[in-house]
Amino acid sequence: MYVFKIPFKTLKIFGLILVLAVGLLIEQRVAGIVAQLPTPIDQVKTEKKVMALTINVDWGGEFVPGILEALDKYHAKATFFLTGRWAKNNPEMVKELQARGHAIENHGYSHPHPDQISISANQEEILKTETIIQEITGTKTKYYAPPYGEKGASGLKAAENLGYTTILWTLDTVDWRPESTPEVITKRIVDPAVRFGIKPAREGAIVLMHPKENTVKALPNILSQLTKEGFQFITVNELITLEGVGDTTS
Repeated sequence: MYVFKIPFKTLKIFGLILVLAVGLLIEQRVAGIVAQLPTPIDQVKTEKKVMALTINVDWGGEFVPGILEALDKYHAKATFFLTGRWAKNNPEMVKELQARGHAIENHGYSHPHPDQISISANQEEILKTETIIQEITGTKTKYYAPPYGEKGASGLKAAENLGYTTILWTLDTVDWRPESTPEVITKRIVDPAVRFGIKPAREGAIVLMHPKENTVKALPNILSQLTKEGFQFITVNELITLEGVGDTTS
């Protein structure tokens, strides 16, 4: 019986072609998935002097009253993105945020890394928090701030599947770092540094904060200086519906 033999060199070429073909298919599939992902909102394009302050809360409840006092003094409204576990343990504080006219939105339940868990697990995080906040406030959340600012496919698709809009930020206080003094935090918002060769626009900016001691100290300075410049502080929803949505992180 004749045995058909293929030269080893030919097999190598076929193998290389196969690897390249599979790689191309995978690349096209990944590119297709990425192209279909919703774009998070991190800024609104406007010439109006408005900003949206966002406070992500999973800890630091003892500093929330100080933040509320500063916001009240300058007639500023903010959007508080709460984890479900924090809201569950602090229902009276959640009601206080609502009573003072601030927006309350979704930060997931247990503050996991969205990029490291599945779409279904991310959906569960969002839905658990949605249920808790709605039971406390009577209002359904519709904006989602992913923990750690992660914007991979799992978190973005989970939010989209549930009808949520994902929110990131223009200006980050980075207030969780030990070296972030009140002066440093203030400067990051009042006079933001150039990033990637561009100075971020303050008009229509979304600002990220956390309930930290130095944030409480910096916030009155931020509000005072920007109010003197004519800025107003509104909720994320008010900012988004103002004129139009822009993206500056891609």
